[in-house]
Amino acid sequence: MSWHDDRLPALVLFSLFVAVTLAITTWAGRRRQGSPEEFYAGGRLFSPVENGLALSGDYMSAASFLGIAGMIALYGYDGMVYAVGFLVAWLVVLLLVAELVRNCGRYTLADVLASRLRERPVRVASGTASVVVSVLYLVAQMVGAGTLVALLLGGSGPAVRTWTVVAVGALMVVYVVCGGMRATTWIQIVKAVLLMGGALTLAVLVLLRFGGDPTALLVGAAERSGHGDAFLAPGLLFGESWLARADFFSLGLALVLGTAGLPHILARFYTVPTARAARRSVIWAIGLIGSFYLTTIVLGFGAAALLGSPTVRADNAAGNTAVPLLARLLGGGHGTAGGTVLFAVVAAVAFATILAVVAGITLASSAAIAHDLYGSLRHRARRRPRGEVAVARAAAVGIGALAIGLGLLAQNLNVAFLVGLAFAVAASANLPVLLYTLFWRRFTTRGALWALYGGLVPALALVVLSPVVSGSPDALFPGADFALFPLQNPGIVSIPLGFLCGWLGTLTDGSRPDPYQQAETEVRALTGAGAV
Repeated sequence: MSWHDDRLPALVLFSLFVAVTLAITTWAGRRRQGSPEEFYAGGRLFSPVENGLALSGDYMSAASFLGIAGMIALYGYDGMVYAVGFLVAWLVVLLLVAELVRNCGRYTLADVLASRLRERPVRVASGTASVVVSVLYLVAQMVGAGTLVALLLGGSGPAVRTWTVVAVGALMVVYVVCGGMRATTWIQIVKAVLLMGGALTLAVLVLLRFGGDPTALLVGAAERSGHGDAFLAPGLLFGESWLARADFFSLGLALVLGTAGLPHILARFYTVPTARAARRSVIWAIGLIGSFYLTTIVLGFGAAALLGSPTVRADNAAGNTAVPLLARLLGGGHGTAGGTVLFAVVAAVAFATILAVVAGITLASSAAIAHDLYGSLRHRARRRPRGEVAVARAAAVGIGALAIGLGLLAQNLNVAFLVGLAFAVAASANLPVLLYTLFWRRFTTRGALWALYGGLVPALALVVLSPVVSGSPDALFPGADFALFPLQNPGIVSIPLGFLCGWLGTLTDGSRPDPYQQAETEVRALTGAGAV
């Protein structure tokens, strides 16, 4: 299937968005970017509404717009697990994390840990885990970018995808290096508005095709899915066996718990002036994200009902092109002006989504490298703020190069599935140590290190030994077979391991935590007294 007629309008919109974002970056770059507070946190001057929009823009990724709708179009009920899991996760963030992290930290997760634990070892461990999670998340965005632009340019050849991934990587490095958090935040705000508007418009058009009746939409999706009523029941993606149910539970656990451990989400809480503003930001984000995921469910079933699941699968085996194809159909079909314009708008919005998200993730990972890893190697008294920011800019270039390479390797995997792996690693390594630090008075440095490495290493090892990497036709290495772990998502094993290792490390630690430091952290977390 060829889309040559859509090249010009879509490329014009692509170019327009890139021009706008580069203008924002130039504007932000004129401000004083030499201080860590400006580069990492945008001066902490954003309002709750602005930060809520940026949070939703940071979170509503290519996995949300392309991957989830594609999963639903192919697997129906089972595909909705991603949408539900992504949304419920924000209740954990609101109730347990947002205000306390804002009060205790400065720029990264490691700042929270260092408030009551030995600084150097926990910064090295936390910085390493944050970089790993960020890179996994970036790979998903790169895969989405390659798929989208390959579709736009009328082919799926390796050259098109390769140059797309390279271009996205280069742009994200420019955003971070030149504009810091201020430019990244405004790019995410613009992207959130565009994405919400585009998704809502498509959802309304889908419902109008069925007279505004959701039941008729579901019936039509079941009929054209090729699976009948089974399309609306559990089992198509995860199956009915105990192994499939375990994979289902593992994915759900990772999605619900992983958000609170994502470095680029935690970093957003430092861009507002107070903990109250951080909480209000999350409330705004929950409303926006909840509305968005409702539309993705409509789009997924709409693609199944109007296009048919076999058509979606034939165009892209992972379902990543379901929404652009649906947009073309809703606009009037191939060769019509309406179809061309709507397809171009959706493709440009999806491209904007990818650019905004990768900028936020790159900034968070470069902050972890400069502020935590680099910072732990130099005595605090000798560290120069401008030197740290320079290291962060250099780290952004390195992270961008690594993400480009891995993104080219994982081009055939579903982007929502790839994000599920990143969430599993975040929930296994970052979440246990964060909750223990905030809520367990006895928690020690050894417990923190055991929790971080005890969650990170098993999660990565189980991913390597899973069917995602080898032993299946859709694996990274389909010709090899060393899949010793049967599940695709490691969360069901690695998340409890992270909590267990943190508990055992603390119990076996002969040293006792400093009661004064612990009390200071607790008072700061709960009241905001002494917060930066």
